[in-house]
Amino acid sequence: MGAGHAGGAATRLYVPGASPVHRLPPQCKLVAVLAFVLLVVATPRERVWAFGVYALLLAAVAITARIPLGTVVRRVVIEVPFVAFALLLPFVANGEKTTVLGVGLSESGLWGAWNILAKGTLGVIASILLAATTEPRLLLLGIERLRMPQLITQIATFMLRYGDVVAAELGRMKVARASRGFEARDLRATRVLAKSIGALFLRSYERGERVHLAMLSRGYDGRMPVTHDVGATAAQWTAASALPLAAALVTLSAWTIS
Repeated sequence: MGAGHAGGAATRLYVPGASPVHRLPPQCKLVAVLAFVLLVVATPRERVWAFGVYALLLAAVAITARIPLGTVVRRVVIEVPFVAFALLLPFVANGEKTTVLGVGLSESGLWGAWNILAKGTLGVIASILLAATTEPRLLLLGIERLRMPQLITQIATFMLRYGDVVAAELGRMKVARASRGFEARDLRATRVLAKSIGALFLRSYERGERVHLAMLSRGYDGRMPVTHDVGATAAQWTAASALPLAAALVTLSAWTIS
């Protein structure tokens, strides 16, 4: 699977580096992040200290990977919609009430909000670190090495490669409309925009047909050629397991220590 032109948005998430975390095979990092997130979710929400330890573990990974704090903070903004939902829970949830700064709030709602914010934020940060230390094309190769059906990984690969192509086509159509004096001011513009979306779909479909024919003419038989080996050694699996193993100890302590 060649490098090709990876999607610009996905590629921008990657922070180039040569740290030990960058060098780990993608399948090792995928399994480690998935195990870490599951352990975080399994932690009782009342064990506030445990989530602080999880945050320290992620901070250690970020330091090892040399990912700037500012980069992580800027990307965490993606969870703002979930934060807004969580902040509403104390006001709308039922159950016993408690007073905070003179405002009556639901205790179960406060715990629910904390549960969403703590676990959601830790999961988002873990995903950010994964994306920042692994190239998109290698992530897809790692997923394939984990026995994901090739059809799914191929679809994801083409989405990654041609997302920017479709976006550029949309931009050219926007310029063409503007050069003809079009400006979306009210609902009357909906008809023009709908036609533009239809035209974009047809152009994308035709481009896909041409790409498929070009692939067939070059010997495509349903499998993409692999030009980059992402095999993992026992030592690399052991290194990747450091995060979930440490998290497992925290989760076990959270359940056993009252």
